[in-house]
Amino acid sequence: MKLRQLSLFLENRPGQLRAPCTVLGKAGVDIVTMSLADTQQFGILRLIVREDERARKALEEAGFVVSATDMLAAEVPDRPGGLAGVLEAFDQAQLSVEYIYPLSAGGRGKTAVLVFRVEDPDRAARLLQDRGVRILSREEALQVAGG
Repeated sequence: MKLRQLSLFLENRPGQLRAPCTVLGKAGVDIVTMSLADTQQFGILRLIVREDERARKALEEAGFVVSATDMLAAEVPDRPGGLAGVLEAFDQAQLSVEYIYPLSAGGRGKTAVLVFRVEDPDRAARLLQDRGVRILSREEALQVAGG
């Protein structure tokens, strides 16, 4: 039900984003999706990969500090207000959403698959399922992301 996300800090200077991508490529690890948030001094690279333990080991051996986080992949109606309805469920349950990014946008009919970082992924999954929102297993999410 949960996806494992790997996060690492990068200095905000040229070449820093390429370095972990190169490490993963040499290790034969496929990046499924990523998000990069930055400030003036550093960035946080968030990755979902097909083989998270192999990726973590390769990145750590290359000198990166890596943290792992559980994420939730949910099908969100791809229409005006679709995301607002999902977020309303979180608000009503007093669950904070730390961040969101796409796993896949459209292409599956009337839904997009978004990855959510929430304070309690298990509770969030139950809440959304009770409202008819489909939560994807890790295997389903990876399949949606490209086979």
